[in-house]
Amino acid sequence: MAYCKILLVEDEAVSALDMRRRLRSLGYGEPVLATSGEEAVQKTQDEKPDLVLMDIVLGEGMDGIDSAGRILARHAVPVIYMTSHEDPETLQRAKITEPFGYLLKPFADRDLRTSIEMALYKHQMDHETRRKERWFATTLRSIADAVLTVDPHGRITYINASAEAITGADHHTCIDRYFAEHVDIRAGNAGRLHDPNDLLVTPTPPAAPSLSFQPSPAPQSPQLPTGPSAMMEAIVHGPDGAAHPVEMSASPLADPDGRRVGTVLVFRDITERRQSEEALRHSVEDLRRTLRQTVSALATASEKRDPYTAGHQARVAELAHAMAVRVGLSGERLEGLRVAGMLHDIGKIHIPAEILAKPSRLSDLEMGIMRTHSQVGYDILKEIEFPWPVAQIVLQHHERLDGTGYPNALSGDDVLPEARILAVADVVEAMSSHRPYRASLGLGPALAEIAAGRGTRYDRNMVDVCVSLFHDGFILS
Repeated sequence: MAYCKILLVEDEAVSALDMRRRLRSLGYGEPVLATSGEEAVQKTQDEKPDLVLMDIVLGEGMDGIDSAGRILARHAVPVIYMTSHEDPETLQRAKITEPFGYLLKPFADRDLRTSIEMALYKHQMDHETRRKERWFATTLRSIADAVLTVDPHGRITYINASAEAITGADHHTCIDRYFAEHVDIRAGNAGRLHDPNDLLVTPTPPAAPSLSFQPSPAPQSPQLPTGPSAMMEAIVHGPDGAAHPVEMSASPLADPDGRRVGTVLVFRDITERRQSEEALRHSVEDLRRTLRQTVSALATASEKRDPYTAGHQARVAELAHAMAVRVGLSGERLEGLRVAGMLHDIGKIHIPAEILAKPSRLSDLEMGIMRTHSQVGYDILKEIEFPWPVAQIVLQHHERLDGTGYPNALSGDDVLPEARILAVADVVEAMSSHRPYRASLGLGPALAEIAAGRGTRYDRNMVDVCVSLFHDGFILS
């Protein structure tokens, strides 16, 4: 048994002597004795007992109930009354002080022990509960998130400092008042939120269609998208009249039996986050615009040395993009393919101008030099940290699925999907355009060329998509 300091308040010497003996025999040690109510109050202050055994009927001065009231006003200590009186008036006065026990004289040792142990245990549990309540209250007051609770009728039962600051509500005036009277939150197109409990109501399934006229339903409160703890965005109109965007969640508040007794609403001001997101969006847009301008400048620079193919890269990029959209390539990969298309011939900047502009067919040596442009393009682009494999796509745009392409004679799955698209688009655009050594061959022969290599040199799906585009009216600009 743990050590326990007991204050015994008893003005009759014989009874006091008997109680001291009984407490020692029960293992509680020697109690601190007080023979009057005033002495009991003073000794509680001086000795800090763990429990008070209080006789209700004392001599002159305060009785036990009055003494206990004074003690409990200053010290959180469990009090057990000992008395031979059980009249309704005495019991009513005693109940007001919320005693931890009430022993009717005479009582047995086992009743005394049980009362003491239960009082000590209950006091310990109450102390722990109060400690947790203080901890939670301090936490809720200190956190930046706004926290507000309502009862099942929509009346505010708690509001922390952050919620007061953002809503303009004051806990001195809004507690036990209806939520809508003090807080202005608007969620989406559903209008003002009148009661946070509505956020947890499961929507009623729509009725079956009817040919008869039905009046328009009344506006309903917004509902959280996926359950009680899900997040949604809303607007809070604060005391300054400004609209503050918030992120908000609502959760059910239940009693120990699991019955719902209200709702906890948690929200945070996301004005700064919105501003940061907007600034980031503008920054990304600026970077994308700069990237596109840079890519366009590089493409223009490479085409300055080969005026006969001016616009070729842009048209290839346009056709490749249209093909990629039709096969369902994702948004970011589409942008990477567009950039690769705009730069796929940048390696020609290394090819002598007399070869680029030669009005007759190239010799084997000259063709060998021309074929280096894929590798040179890769070497130029590989040091640029694109978010896409642009350099590899450029390197592979003359590879063929059967291994007859260049520069590395790749085949099958070794060729990137974007490079397969670019290969088909490049052939169609090149054959459809004028060259120094020949006039345009036209779209028909170009489509016939890729159809002849369908499934061998060129990806069959890419060929089919390209042909279908032109059959559907696609025109190279």
